[in-house]
Amino acid sequence: MRLKVRKIKTGYWKPGTNAINEITSALSNGLDDGDIVVVSEKALATAQGLVIDESEIEPGSMARLIAKYWERKVWGGPLGRITKLKQRTLENLRNYPIMEGAAHKQLALRRMGLLQALRHYSEGGIDASNLPYSLVSLPLPNPRETASLIMETLQEVNGRDVTVMIVDGDATFSWRNLHLAPRRVNFPGLIHAGGFLIFVVGRCLGLRARPTPIAYAGEVINPDRALWLAAAAHRARGSGAGGTVWGMSRRFGTKLNGVSLDMLEEVEHVPVVVLRFTEDPQKISSS
Repeated sequence: MRLKVRKIKTGYWKPGTNAINEITSALSNGLDDGDIVVVSEKALATAQGLVIDESEIEPGSMARLIAKYWERKVWGGPLGRITKLKQRTLENLRNYPIMEGAAHKQLALRRMGLLQALRHYSEGGIDASNLPYSLVSLPLPNPRETASLIMETLQEVNGRDVTVMIVDGDATFSWRNLHLAPRRVNFPGLIHAGGFLIFVVGRCLGLRARPTPIAYAGEVINPDRALWLAAAAHRARGSGAGGTVWGMSRRFGTKLNGVSLDMLEEVEHVPVVVLRFTEDPQKISSS
């Protein structure tokens, strides 16, 4: 059996987009029984309007300290080096924007707590990539319910028995059957503890890092298989306009909060990937 991947390209899902309609329309035909439909949590959260404008946040003293010293001096220095961050990432952290960064950390402190706020990115699922200006997305409050709704709608429209999995691009670290998730997720077999410490331990020990499945509906998937499938879908999906705000600003030649909605709409977006196990390599192809 071979795993075949089909990329589902769509327009940019801005706040207010009916993601269920977008998914069912894009998959109105071409699904088979047993297919696994993998959907980006970030795209779903944005479509549902789970976004906050950080330019309206007034940071406190703790958030300012984290932005000015922890991010720049610790993550951009010894902690970044021992966790083997890329040189460009280290340079970005050493120039971490103090005012905008402090507002971001204030949101993380308020919503996710200190241990998540001490992460150098993706604090508890808060994500600034592929969003315009100073907007960031929050994690889905009920991802399992969302996955079930997508699965039921697809089955009603297509008449096929499919599984739906929602994935966060942030890494879960694995050692044999131990899977350490970066945030608390209601996915069997994934363990969360320690906030930023999971990233530090995982990177320092060289544990296997794969995107995090946060919910599924349909056929039961064991955690290691789910992580493998999440990684396959993530490779196919790509990073849209950029995996970080720095990547987006470089791509469009703007300041960190200067990426507009028009710019994002020019980029190819792949919020959905269909995975299928087949003996026929021609049975499903990228589209």
